[in-house]
Amino acid sequence: APPRAEKMAAATGRAAGAAPAGYTALAVKFAERQRSPHCLLVKEHQVREGADTAHPPRRTLFVLNVPPYCGPDSLSRLFSRCGRVQSVDICEKPGPGEKKDKLTSKFFDHKTVKGFQVAYVVFRKPAGVQAAKALSQEGPLLISTESHPVKTGISKWIASYEASIVDPKELKAEVDAYMQDYDKKMAEEEAKAAKEEGVPDEEGWVKVTRKGRKPGLPRTEAANLRVLEKEKQKRARKELLNFYAWQHRESKREHIAQLRKKFEEDKQRIALMRAQRKFRPY
Repeated sequence: APPRAEKMAAATGRAAGAAPAGYTALAVKFAERQRSPHCLLVKEHQVREGADTAHPPRRTLFVLNVPPYCGPDSLSRLFSRCGRVQSVDICEKPGPGEKKDKLTSKFFDHKTVKGFQVAYVVFRKPAGVQAAKALSQEGPLLISTESHPVKTGISKWIASYEASIVDPKELKAEVDAYMQDYDKKMAEEEAKAAKEEGVPDEEGWVKVTRKGRKPGLPRTEAANLRVLEKEKQKRARKELLNFYAWQHRESKREHIAQLRKKFEEDKQRIALMRAQRKFRPY
C-alpha cells in the first residue's frame, strides 16, 4: 500500500484536476494576470418534460461554482461563442425553475449575494450545450475584458459602496411612482366593489361590506381629556394598598383588634339592655 503522503497527493490531484461524475470542468480567468484559473462545472440540465418550464431540457446548460461577482452578462458573453444564448438565470441553489418577476426597483428588494451560486444558461439550439461542454479542451477562458471588465477585490468593494449611496431625488421619484400606482390600484378596487355592491352572486348571496355605515364621531380635545381622566381614576382605584408584607400583616392585626373591640362593646350594650329589660332578640 502506498504511504499516507502519496494517498493524500493522489486525492488532491483528483480533486483539482478531475470533475465530479457527469460534470465537465471549464477553466476560466477573470483577469490576464490571474495565475490560477477558476473552474466552472457544467453539464446538460436534465429534468422531466414539463417539470421545469423556465429551463427547457436539451437546450439548458447547468453551471456550478459560479462566483458571486460573475453576473449573468459575464456568463452570457462567455458562452455566446457556443451559440446564441437565450437567457441566463443565476440562483443560490438548484431547484425547479419558475418565471421570476423582474425587479424594477433600484433601491428595494435587492439581496446581497455572499457565496457561490448555480446558473442555468439557456441556448437557442441544443447544439450550444454540446459546444459549451467542448470548451474544456481549450485553455483558460478569459471572462473579463477591457470592454466588459468583471470587478473583483478592492474595485468590487468600491463599486458596491458607491452603489449603496442613495440619491434622494431618484429615491423620491421611485416612491412617488409607486404611490401613484398604488392609489390607482386602490381606486380601481373601490370602483369595482361599488359596482358589485348589492348584486347577488351565482348562489344568490349578497356581499355585505362596512362601506356606507355611519362612521364614528371624531374625538374633540375635551372628550380626550375626559377619557384620560377616567383612565387615571381607574388606575388610582386599582393601586394596591399595603404593598409590603409587613403592612399587610399590620392591617390584618388592626382589623382583628377592631372586631374584638366592637364585639366587647356589643356585649356591654346587650348586658345593659338585659338589665333594663329592653333586650328582645326575637
